[in-house]
Amino acid sequence: MDRRLFLATALLVGASAVTAIAQTAPPTRVRGTIASVAGNTMTVNSRDGQKLEVTLADPLSVLTVKKVELSSIAPNAYVGIATRTDADGKLTALEVLVFPESGRGSGEGHYAWDLEPGSTMTNGTVKGAVTASSGRELTLTYKDGSNTIFVPPTAPVVTFAPAERADVKAGAPVFFGATKSADGKLSAARVIVGKDGVAPPM
Repeated sequence: MDRRLFLATALLVGASAVTAIAQTAPPTRVRGTIASVAGNTMTVNSRDGQKLEVTLADPLSVLTVKKVELSSIAPNAYVGIATRTDADGKLTALEVLVFPESGRGSGEGHYAWDLEPGSTMTNGTVKGAVTASSGRELTLTYKDGSNTIFVPPTAPVVTFAPAERADVKAGAPVFFGATKSADGKLSAARVIVGKDGVAPPM
């Protein structure tokens, strides 16, 4: 594995552990497009219409995502799947993130997510994969239970790839968890940035 990807993924895992402990101060998830970068200040046009100023750590950990085939997800893979709950109670994937092995255990569990209203996230180990008439069904197990999730062909399926600080530039789609200080200012030590036409779908 690329050393940059290993280190960046290790930072993400560490951040997940800290978040799990400090439930009183969860990160502020930011999704949007980078408007500008000046020194260590990044301005983001967020998806909800806000213009956010974020102070970037130095050094900054940067990842991007690349597409993978849904059919390549095998038993024992560790994945994170954002879902919506259908009228019949079944979970349907909005997106799938296949973690590199160094990210196993990151954010494990099933919990509320904010990709869309009412969405949830399941991070766990694939114990079963069944090809459906359209898409696939994946059964994920985690420390408190298991979920079976239908993944339609339209759901983005990605994994992490290494990126550079130079990839954090105006026009790039971005997703990250920011820390908010007591005075409301945002800062980030790591970002996931879109590259080569692939945007972070989380």
